[in-house]
Parts: sequence; structure tokens; C-alpha cells
Amino acid sequence: MPYCFTFVVFKIHHSLLTIDGMKYTQNILDKIERIAEEAGYVIRYERGNFQSGYCILQAKKVIVLNKFFQTEGRINTLVDLMPQLDINFDALTHESQKMYEEVMSAEANK
Repeated sequence: MPYCFTFVVFKIHHSLLTIDGMKYTQNILDKIERIAEEAGYVIRYERGNFQSGYCILQAKKVIVLNKFFQTEGRINTLVDLMPQLDINFDALTHESQKMYEEVMSAEANK
């Protein structure tokens, strides 16, 4: 189990270095959540036995995140799963398109 925790911590720090100097604030979390919401996903924060920190119910477009994650963990989890989501770039607002490109660029550079 300690190895798994070490991997998660490394992953968080790795993401921190690749998101173009983005600070882990509630404002950034709100912008990333907005991308998923504009794509029709519902984000819920719940308690559960999440091995990875999240669960995606694709048929219902529901993303369930571990409610015990702090802002940094929530951001990193959403950034990590963003490539798995069905997102129509053209349907996003201009602000969300810019954030989406930033997130996807960070994921590509990992």
C-alpha cells in the first residue's frame, strides 16, 4: 500500500509541474469543472471506496470524485480523466475552450 500512495503523490507533483504554472485554486477547479459540465457531465463529490479517486458513469455522464480530496487532488483527478471524457470542443464557451486546450496540453506533456 505505501507504494501506491507514493505513486499518487508523484503523480500529483508531476501534474503540478506540467499545467503551465497554473495555481491550484478554487477558481481553477471551477473552470475545469465547467468544461465537464458544458459537455453534459454532472460532477458529484461523494464518499466511497475509490481506488483511483474517481468513478465515471459514462452512460449517464456522471463523474463521481472522492469528496475527501482537497482542491489540488480534485484538480489533478479531473485533469487526469479529461482525455477519457466525450467532449465536443466546439460546444464549449471560449473560456472553457482555452482551459481545455491548456489541460489537454498538460496531459500530452506528461
